[in-house]
Amino acid sequence: MMELAGKTAFVTGGASGIGLALGQTLAQAGMNVMLADIESTALTAAVGGLSDQGLTNVRSVTCDVADRVSVEEAAEATFKAFGAVHVVCNNAGVAGGSGIDDISIETWRWVLDVNLMGVLHGVRTFLPHIRGHGQGGHIVNTASMAGMSSGLGFSPYSASKFAVVNMSEGLAMQLAPLDIGVTVLCPGFVRTRIWESGRNRQERYGPTQVPTPGSHAARLAATLATLNESGLDPLGVARRVVAAIRKNELYVFTHSGPQWRSELALRFNTILLAMDGSATGETPV
Repeated sequence: MMELAGKTAFVTGGASGIGLALGQTLAQAGMNVMLADIESTALTAAVGGLSDQGLTNVRSVTCDVADRVSVEEAAEATFKAFGAVHVVCNNAGVAGGSGIDDISIETWRWVLDVNLMGVLHGVRTFLPHIRGHGQGGHIVNTASMAGMSSGLGFSPYSASKFAVVNMSEGLAMQLAPLDIGVTVLCPGFVRTRIWESGRNRQERYGPTQVPTPGSHAARLAATLATLNESGLDPLGVARRVVAAIRKNELYVFTHSGPQWRSELALRFNTILLAMDGSATGETPV
């Protein structure tokens, strides 16, 4: 999609962080933008802030991406406001910790429902519409570097993001003949409020869990929160994504330093060695 001006984008998790940055950058490119978020007060403030910048082509709708009906209603509000939708950014996400002892089934369900089913609901709701109008389009799914390596350990967040990467790769192959592109965003540390995502945890998933003081989960959460605070500016990430939409690039990575590459290399090389051992009937040494 080289030409974005005059077209419409729908962005989930749009009240803050990467979602808000995507909305701002797409609006600056001349698109009509519908920001969707579960946090209605922050959503209203976000649209007001963009309006103050002269971006009056942005509207908002409250949406719980874990709820299929809520996503469908948000889509209808977008069609009513702007007509055809061309770019869908399934960006909303939550963090759920890591560890074998401290994560409840309810937390696993919450993380998977938002991070994984939220992407599915977005694709399922908007893809028939994009195919139907025949003007082409693009789907952006926000995953994570945690969807490429297992550094977080046993984690619902990593599990959900691995799934989003796979879904995006498969979707890209099937949509290419239809002039609909797919990009999967795999950011490292970005200055967002994802480590405070428990503030928006829906009541149906029970209370937000607090890691046991001194536990692995507590230490990891503190480290990740600190790294997040010193991470990239979300606007820089959003500009990378918009460039990928224009060029129809499948992957967007925000970090490529030795530490990140070594984690991926270890995983990929271990897989390839295991495959070699299977082919020869020998166990690699």
